[in-house]
Formats: sequence, C-alpha cells, structure tokens
Amino acid sequence: MTDIDLATMLREPSFPGLCPVTDAVESMANAGIEERGAIFTRREVVEFILDLAGYDAASPLHTRRLLEPSFGHGDFLLPAIDRLLVAWKRSGVGSDALLDAIRGVELHRASFNRTHALVVQKLRVAGIRLRDAESLADRWLMQGDFLLVPLPGKFDVVIGNPPYVRQELIPNALMVEYRSRYRTIYDRADIYIPFIERSLSLLAKKGQLGFICADRWMKNRYGGPLRAMVADGFHLSVYVDMVDTPAFHQEVVAYPAITIIGCEKSGLTRVALQPEISDSALSQLAATLRSPETPLLASGVREIQAVTSGAEPWILDSSDQLALVRRLESEFPLIEDAGCKIGIGVATGADKAFIGNFDALDVEENRKLPLVMTRDIMDGSVKWRGLGVVNPFGDDGKLVKLDQFPKLKRYLEERRGLIAGRHVAQKAPANWYRTIDRIYPELAEEPKLLIPDIKGAAHIVYEEGRLYPHHNLYFITSDTWEMRALQAVLLSGIARLFVATYSTRMRGGYLRFQAQYLRRIRLPDWKVVTPKMRQALKKAAEASDVEACNNLTFDLYGLSAQERATLGGAEK
Repeated sequence: MTDIDLATMLREPSFPGLCPVTDAVESMANAGIEERGAIFTRREVVEFILDLAGYDAASPLHTRRLLEPSFGHGDFLLPAIDRLLVAWKRSGVGSDALLDAIRGVELHRASFNRTHALVVQKLRVAGIRLRDAESLADRWLMQGDFLLVPLPGKFDVVIGNPPYVRQELIPNALMVEYRSRYRTIYDRADIYIPFIERSLSLLAKKGQLGFICADRWMKNRYGGPLRAMVADGFHLSVYVDMVDTPAFHQEVVAYPAITIIGCEKSGLTRVALQPEISDSALSQLAATLRSPETPLLASGVREIQAVTSGAEPWILDSSDQLALVRRLESEFPLIEDAGCKIGIGVATGADKAFIGNFDALDVEENRKLPLVMTRDIMDGSVKWRGLGVVNPFGDDGKLVKLDQFPKLKRYLEERRGLIAGRHVAQKAPANWYRTIDRIYPELAEEPKLLIPDIKGAAHIVYEEGRLYPHHNLYFITSDTWEMRALQAVLLSGIARLFVATYSTRMRGGYLRFQAQYLRRIRLPDWKVVTPKMRQALKKAAEASDVEACNNLTFDLYGLSAQERATLGGAEK
C-alpha cells in the first residue's frame, strides 16, 4: 500500500459525520513514552516468548509469516529477525524468499525510523546487498496505527508487547473510530484489548499469538467480550504469571502475564508462576511448557482444564482452591442475593471544592455530610479526621435550586471556576454544580462495612452509621445480615478466597477489592445462621479476633479439614 492510499484510508471514517482521524493519529505518532504506552521487554523474556510461540530457527521460518503489531525499538522484532536469518541461511534460498516472512507496524515515527535503520543493518551483516536490504525493510515495516492500517493475509505467529494506553489519553475522534471497528472495546478497556482482538483475527489456522501484557482483561469486567472471543474460537495453551519478575526494563504497577493463544481447538492450559528471568531457566521452562509429555510435578508447571468459558473470568489458581470455590458457588447464594448491597463512595470530580473541614464548610447544615476516607480507617477502625462533603442533591434525588440555599449558592459560586471545568459539568452546563455521583444522605446513617480498594488482605472496617464514604472506599450494607456478624465472615479467609480467585493482582501481590469482585463472594442466608453462631461472629468481629473469625466462618460454611488447610486454617 502506498503512502497516498494509507492517507486516504485514514481520512475515510467508518460512518458519516465523524471528524477525520488523521490529525489524531499524527498526534499519537509524535507522542511521548507515557502517551503511547511504551514498555520495553527484556531480551531473555522475548526469546522465551518466541520459543513458546514455536518460532524456532531450526524450522524453515522463511516459509512462515510473523507479525509484530507495535515494534517500538525492536525488542521483539530484532530477535525474531535473528532467528529468521539463521533459518534462511541454512535453507540456501535467495533473499526473495524473505519478502513475506515479516510484517511489523509502529505508530511512533522516531521509533519506526530508528528500528528501520537497525533492520537494514542486520540484513547487511547477514550478507544481503544494501539495495535489497532497504527494499526488504521497506516491505517488512509499516509506519502507522496497527488498529487502522490494512494488513492483507494471515500470520503464523503474532508476537509482542502491546501498548498500555488508557482511553482518556487517546483523542476522542480516534477512540470513536476504534470503537466502530472493534467489538471488544467495552467499558474502560485499555488499548491493548483491541490489539489482541485484531491480532487474533489475523492468525492463520494453527497460528500462535504470544503476548506479554497486563492480565486485567482475564478477570475484569471490561475483558468479558475478549474472553468470549478467545473461548469461541481459540485455545489458551500457556499462561505464565510474571508478577514481581524483572520482565521489563522498567518497573510496572500492572500485573503482567504471558499468554500463548492458538487458532485451534481448545484444550488443556499449562500454567507457570513467576519464573526465574535467565536464559537457561526460561529455555528449560519453555521446553516443559511445549513438551507433548505431561509435565512432572517438580517442574512447577500445572495443567488446568476448561479455563475459558464464554465471558466468564479465567481462574488460573490452584486446583484445591478452585474446587472449594466451585463447591461454595454451588451451595450458597451470591452476597447480594443474600440481602447485602455493595457500592462505592462519592466521586466529586473536584474534591478541593466539594470536600473540606466539616465545621468550616460554610453551607446550610443540611447541605453537607461528614465524610470518611481511606486515611480514616488505616488501623482497622474509624478515626474520623473531621472532613465533610458538600451535598448539592435534595431528598428527591434532584439538584437543589441554589436560590433556596443562599449559603450553598455563595460557596459554590466562589469555586465555580474549579467546579464548572469538569467534564460532567461541561456536558450539562445547567447542572454545573452536581457531583459526579449522586449523594444519598440516608447512606451516612446506615451501619456499613468499609473496604479500601487495594490491599494484600481483606481490610473490612465497621462504621456505625455516621459518615458518608468517599469514592476510594467500597461499602456494604444489608437489610438482613447484622453488620458485625457479616464483618467477621468477610475478615475470614473465605472473602479473600473469592476476591483472590477473581481479582487481578498488583505488584507486590496486592489484590483489588473492587465491587465486581466483592459481588462474587458467596454468603449463607441470615435465616439459616443459628442465634449462637450469630452472637459468636459478632463477638469475634468486635474483638478483631481474625483467628476466631476464620474458625467460626469455616464452621458456618461446613468446610472439611482439607478445605480448611487449603485456606491456611487449622484442621479440625
């Protein structure tokens, strides 16, 4: 495709009325590292993924097609070319045989130019004439947006580290265009989601996709459509957990994983955890993961059946824990079906304007609420620091009329510049003073459990019914369960089991205690809990006796000795 053809294609949106995306693509082509989501992978890890994908120099690689959809500085592309050239030299065929062996795409112009020059140099060292080397590099490499450029034909191997770019960093016109093309962009999906979708759609029969990227999509809500796509027509053959390993040239907060997905019938998935990052260790692990023989227990490689099931989260944990989760799911209702409500506190969009010292907030008394934040519950109990939040909503759920509240009106008008500049205010200028989330004053008066998002273990704090939660806190209320008894259950290993099973982890092993994972917890109906058990649970929570919470909860759920051991509890 010529540059003229490409420019024409980029100026033709998928539907009429869309602003041209060319300028948006151009801005991304010259963006900095953070804006374009560039993370660079260590050579040992690249070689490992090439091995897992079966891109082996011992095979006739010049007869196969490899795609690198975001080659950056060539972390994956250059080692792949090294292997290709070894195989090509052994074959004795001319350089024309290499024409279709590689395709690489890179949006960032400076990175493209740098890597193009390195490819030419590599080809020259292999004995290819300068003119032919430049011609090959021109054919192999394309400067453009992988999600937009045409790529005819199918590929035997697609490999790489797709960019990590949040939606808010992508120009609106470009995001709209992406959404029109890729059905897996759902909710707050990062841009690596459509990268995986398109890469899978370009796989030839029995082709292999080998990516290292964040694992959020494997369990998060936004990954549902992509998980369904994999389950419908592909095979997750290998999963390697890379948390807390030096897989990249810089630290990342996200929880990275290597996935090998084949365009073939589904089957067993082989799982390895946190491998040693060295050439010898990774080479040996790759051989085990690809071996036709069942891996030995001592190898550290496990096999899991039926990991993919529609849009359901992928569970890749130990078989004992998975068996326990499945039993509890078959016997107990979801926590919200057992009479509990899970939510998140208020997001204002302008905390400096809406939040301040409660007594100093110069608004009518019924226009403010005492606010609880994560820092108020750091030690496991509530120690209110005296903050409050301004409430612009009436009891009917609508914004109050400011003329009826002169102090509130003056307070908000003094901060109008900060408040009206928010996205939510610009969308509806007449409602410029609303918080992002509606505030329900009655929530402050309900006894509730407060849960911070990121924790290594369950951090469940009882709040008696005086404070309104901030958006960095999840809350649980109930019309059936007594809050202290529920706190005891959630402080036990049962709650962590469900969250750990369905949650993504962050660096350091921290879990995300988000609503979507908390809602996976199974809970007995309150009416089946005996009065004696109710009192004991309440007493254990009030005493912050986690061991007692565990033992009582294990009894409540009827855990066997083996199941208790699975959760680290004492066998009875």
